[in-house]
Amino acid sequence: MFWSELTWAELPEKIAEANQAAILPIGATEQHGPHMGCGMDYVLADVLCSAVSTLTNVPMLPTMPYGCSIGHSQRWPGTLAIQPITLINMMKDIGDWAYHSGIRRLFIVNTHVTNAAPLRCALEMLRAEHDDMMVTVINSAHISERVRQFHHADGDDWHANDAETSLMLATAPHMVRTELLNLADDPDRTEGLVFSHPVNRTSTNGVTGMPSISTAEKGQEWFQWMVEDLSRLIQQGLKETPPLANSYFSNHTH
Repeated sequence: MFWSELTWAELPEKIAEANQAAILPIGATEQHGPHMGCGMDYVLADVLCSAVSTLTNVPMLPTMPYGCSIGHSQRWPGTLAIQPITLINMMKDIGDWAYHSGIRRLFIVNTHVTNAAPLRCALEMLRAEHDDMMVTVINSAHISERVRQFHHADGDDWHANDAETSLMLATAPHMVRTELLNLADDPDRTEGLVFSHPVNRTSTNGVTGMPSISTAEKGQEWFQWMVEDLSRLIQQGLKETPPLANSYFSNHTH
């Protein structure tokens, strides 16, 4: 169910039926190695949340195609990054306006690793301002243990790897240049490091992992896991209430 396709007259009923919930997908536009389109992250956010919205009947807000990708450096063309403070403010603004449309449960689903910190900051700001709004940031690679395992199988600091390439082969095959897969592998060089280095100092081609072993069959199974496990989390969240009813602003309860 797409927020952008509903009219203002239709939205209140749909929001009420979803227990005042909405899904906000966010990805990024950034280089994904020589073998994959730069929009991979937001394409995944869009197809994943579209499937979950259909299963759960929770409205899906328009997918955010830009993220905090400054760590990818300017070594390779294609990255369109926004600063962390910009992302924080954008997500706060979107959350505020969703609140005024009636949203009280906001599921932010993130498919780009380094969006996580700015998104957490926006969460802090939203819940401090809107006492009756619950916000969660769900990072797609860590939806569940089985999803975490296949993402990290070929590198802890993975990017454009087997997992991401297989997911695209299954859901958006036009994003992958299959003839380049055997040339795209690059190992994880971050093990044991103290500092966090930008990608220009950890990868020769923008990849970390083994896209050469990717297949559409693996991607289809993994995508289904992600849909199932994210839907389960959202269904759980639709029923959740705060452990205590204490107000953020005073000693009184609601």
